[in-house]
Amino acid sequence: MIRISIDAMGGDFGPAIVIPGMATALERHPDIRFVIFGREEEVKPILARHQALSDASTFHHCDVAVRMDEKPSQALRSGRWKSSMWRAIEAVKTGEADACVSAGNTGALMAMSKFCLRTMANVERPAIAGIWPTLRGESIVLDIGATIGADAQQLVDYAVMGAAMARSLFEIERPTIGLLNVGVEEIKGQDDVKDAARILREIPLPSLEYFGFVEGNDIGKGTVDVVVTEGFAGNIALKAAEGTAKQFAQYLREAMGRTLMAKIGYIFAKGAFDRLREKMDPRKTNGGVFLGLNGVVIKSHGGTDAFGFAAAIDVGYDMAHNKLLEKIAADLSHFHKSPVGAAFQGETESDAEAEIEQQESK
Repeated sequence: MIRISIDAMGGDFGPAIVIPGMATALERHPDIRFVIFGREEEVKPILARHQALSDASTFHHCDVAVRMDEKPSQALRSGRWKSSMWRAIEAVKTGEADACVSAGNTGALMAMSKFCLRTMANVERPAIAGIWPTLRGESIVLDIGATIGADAQQLVDYAVMGAAMARSLFEIERPTIGLLNVGVEEIKGQDDVKDAARILREIPLPSLEYFGFVEGNDIGKGTVDVVVTEGFAGNIALKAAEGTAKQFAQYLREAMGRTLMAKIGYIFAKGAFDRLREKMDPRKTNGGVFLGLNGVVIKSHGGTDAFGFAAAIDVGYDMAHNKLLEKIAADLSHFHKSPVGAAFQGETESDAEAEIEQQESK
């Protein structure tokens, strides 16, 4: 049995999307049990329409819902201990749930997750890892926006954690790792990236295979199983890819409706276009994983529909079922015990809040 805690109030549409998404996920994974947090007057009427889901769920009323435009530091101070987001994360900390899924405010979710769950031993900063559709299938890209900037040691931690996620999600014994850079030559790039490459070359890890530098066009090709970068570049790459996909789809729609012959051609090629649409559907890869925390937290896209939210729950299920945290802890321990692996000291609660406010100012 896998227990998933749900922030039912998160996202652009709240329970109207979250609850049907949970029902879809339950059909795929009958061994899921849900712990739902939200406003009773909004959640209960929708939950009552899904009897099987209701039977597989425990509900907890929460008065507060974190707004999508709320600053992380503000949400942390005002929503702690009583919001649906905090309570869903806390359920992982207390052992009531194996993973948490929310479509709420990304910054607030990361801030609360870091504050509530704390980072794992020797991990200074968590990362958000996203699933990226490629020509080979799927790859993992991290960090896609948790923090701005990363030094060499943090990039190596991201590589280790991303490899553990690839092993859990794709069941690859030794995933290939690439560091995102402005070129594949060893002399190119920032010093932190070059230092991270040197560390990964010098420390043979049984859990991953270091490929080398990769460029932006390698992400879509699927050149490696895991692409590692810092949050600023990763988030830009993600938004650029999403925008390009929408741009291409718009061009295609306009071209297919431009002339009578184009419309007739579309009819004959409809099967191929349907397959293309399915391949490019962002809902299928919805669900960013917060890595580096003492618990599994999944961020769903705030504007997704029920199908997309179900996909985010699928990711949480796989991470819990395949024991992601145990893999990460073992791999990080192996690295930090090596001669060049540096151990990071845990932060105090005040340090965590200061880090959140510092990130907001960047």
